[in-house]
Parts: sequence; structure tokens; C-alpha cells
Amino acid sequence: MSTTGYVHSIETFGNVDGPGIRFILFLQGCSLKCKYCHNRDSWKMNTGKIMTAQEVVTEVLKYREFFDASGGGITVSGGEPLLQLPFLIELFTLCKKEGIHTNIDTSGGIRLNNRNVGLLEQLIPLTDMMMLDVKLMNPIGHLDLIGVPNEPILEFGRYIAKAGVKLWIRRVLIPRLTDSEDDLIATANYIKELNTLGTVERIEVLPYHPMGESKWVELGFEYPLKGQRIPTKDEVKIAEDILKAGLA
Repeated sequence: MSTTGYVHSIETFGNVDGPGIRFILFLQGCSLKCKYCHNRDSWKMNTGKIMTAQEVVTEVLKYREFFDASGGGITVSGGEPLLQLPFLIELFTLCKKEGIHTNIDTSGGIRLNNRNVGLLEQLIPLTDMMMLDVKLMNPIGHLDLIGVPNEPILEFGRYIAKAGVKLWIRRVLIPRLTDSEDDLIATANYIKELNTLGTVERIEVLPYHPMGESKWVELGFEYPLKGQRIPTKDEVKIAEDILKAGLA
């Protein structure tokens, strides 16, 4: 019997979450509590649409011609997709049998305990790449903005880098919160540490946007960053230049 997962939503023609045109599977459940989250409804565990790995792959294969033409594939995001490791393992096993490129968009929001490490050892050989969101290096600021300590997340990054996983590093740029020069330099140094094996392929700075605010309101929550401005193009460029020094 195929392993089931809790699915938040599906996007069939994504073009910003990995190379090429991608089938994006958003899984339900998250261990982080980001104040700027644009999928606030994805936090709750064990809810959403229940799908088997085979059902997902059947949907993915409908778009194979677009993947083949563009160098795309499947990206699994969330929530935090790594909270459903057994489902990911079966899903990616089926995808690799079909020659589908596999990518995970993660915030590293799982603990490296014995169970998870054992499952990651099965998942990593099936994973062509990961996009790791490094939100903030300052531990106090991270705890306030993200709701959890950052050291387990940073340790996860070190683990997958050591395992040789190809990485895209992402940073959401929020004026006054994640854009300090000191923290960006610290992030660049962390990227340099991860890139010891030369597996960090790309760095992306994602400008903050308030588009998730409506979801918070619909769910009956006050949006924590109400009134927060978006960064300017110059601010994004400055951050990109600092972070890319980590690849020098």
C-alpha cells in the first residue's frame, strides 16, 4: 500500500522554485512560526488533503513534456516538507524511477535525531537538490521572528552540505529584521562553510512581501508584521552582493 501524505496545495507550472518548469507540491505542517509566513494555513499538522505517493506521481507525469523541455521536475515545499519523511522517500523513489528531477524547498525545520537521520540517509540519494532558507543568523532575532532556535536549523544545513546535496541558499530580506550588514556577513560566512564541497550552486535573495496577510486575517489572526515595508531594489542588490561573497 502506497504511503500517504498530508497535502496543502499543488501548483502545476511553477518557475521560481528550482530549475525549469516545476510541479510544486506544498505539504501540510510546519515546526516554524515565521511572522511573515505567506502560508499561515499550512502550520497545522495532520490536516489537508490525504494523497498517496503514487497519486502524486500520476499527477506529476501529466506535465512531463514541460519538465523535459525546460529541465524542470518536482519541488516539494510546505509548510516544512521534511516533517513527512517516509512520504517523501516513497514519492522520490517513484519519481526517480520515472527520471523526474527532485527538489526540496526546506527551512531545515527537523531535529537530527536517530530516526530522522536514518530516514534522511534514505532520502538524500533520491534528492537532486535542496533549497535551504537561511532566515537569520542572530539567535535572539531568529527566535523572535521565526519562533524557534536557529542552531538546529544551521546544523541541518551543515549535515546536508556534508552529505554532498546540491544547494540553493535562500534569504527572505525584510527591512530592519533580516537585512543588517552584520547578519548578512555572518550568513555569507555560513554559506562559505556549507560550500566546502562546492555544492552551493546559487544564492537567492527573496524580497519580503505582505501577500500572506490576508490569510492571517481570514484565519482570525492578527498579522504580526502589519505595516512592514518591502525592500527596495538597491537593498536587495546590496544583500545579494554580501551573500555571494560566501561563494568567492
